[in-house]
Amino acid sequence: MQDTHWQLRLVGKSLKKREKINILERHLSVADTDMILDLGCAQGILSYFLRQRGGAWISADLDSVNLKTSQALLEKNLLQITEGQLPFLDESLDMVVSLDYLEHLDDDRACLAEIHRILKKGGRLLMATPRTGFPFLLNRLRPLLGMRLEFYGHKREGYTLKNLKHMLEEAGLYTIKQKSFSGFITEAMELVLNFLYIRIYGSAEPAPDLRDGHIRPSTSEEFTRRKGVFRAYSVIYPLLWLLSRLDRLFFFQRGYGLMLWAVKPESTKK
Repeated sequence: MQDTHWQLRLVGKSLKKREKINILERHLSVADTDMILDLGCAQGILSYFLRQRGGAWISADLDSVNLKTSQALLEKNLLQITEGQLPFLDESLDMVVSLDYLEHLDDDRACLAEIHRILKKGGRLLMATPRTGFPFLLNRLRPLLGMRLEFYGHKREGYTLKNLKHMLEEAGLYTIKQKSFSGFITEAMELVLNFLYIRIYGSAEPAPDLRDGHIRPSTSEEFTRRKGVFRAYSVIYPLLWLLSRLDRLFFFQRGYGLMLWAVKPESTKK
C-alpha cells in the first residue's frame, strides 16, 4: 500500500478505532440522498470508512495540516472551519457525524447549537466522546503518568452520559440511542501505547500544533520515520488484540468511550 494511505495501515492496528468502525458498520444507516457533515475529520482515518456507507459527505476540520493529510485518502469535499459559525445554511444537512471532536473545543455548547441550526428537522447527529466520572480509574491515572490533556488536544477530560444528554437537550437535540466502547483492558493498553509514544518521541521533535494532539503519527512523513517501530508493534498487535477481547467477558462494564445518536425534532420547539 502506498504511503499516501498510511492512515489505513495505522487503523488496522488500532484497538479503539477498529472498535469504533465495527460499531459504525453495524449501526450507521445512511441514505444515498443524505447530505452529511463529517465534523472533525482529523487525518481522515474514520472518514474513509464513513464515506463507504453512502451519501454525500463533506469532511471538515479546524487544522489545515489535518486536511492536507486527509486529502490523499479522501480526495475531495474537504473544508477548513473555525470554532465559530459553521459555513452552512440553516436546516441544510440531513446528518452530522462528529467523532472525537467536541472535547477539543473551547465552547462545546456553541458547537452543539450550530449543529442544531444546520440540521434539517428530523436530521440526525452521531457523535463520540471520551467518558468521564468516578468509576473511570484510568482517567485519574493519566495525569499521574504525566499524560496531560494537551497531549491529546483535549480541553476537558470527557463527559458523563447524563451531562452530555443534558447538553444535547439544551441545544434542542434528543438522544435516541447510545453505546459505550473501549472497556478497561482496551483503554489501559491504549494508555500505555500513548504513554510510550510521548516518552519516546515527545521530546525528540516539536509536536505540531494540532487540535487532536500528538499521541500518534500525524502526517505521512512522520509515519515513514516511525516505520521500524510500527513493524515491531505489528508483531505484537495480535496478542494485544486477543487481550482486548477479554473486555467482552465484562460486558456489564462502562466503556471509556461514548457514542450517541440524537435527532432534531420535526417541531421547532426545544
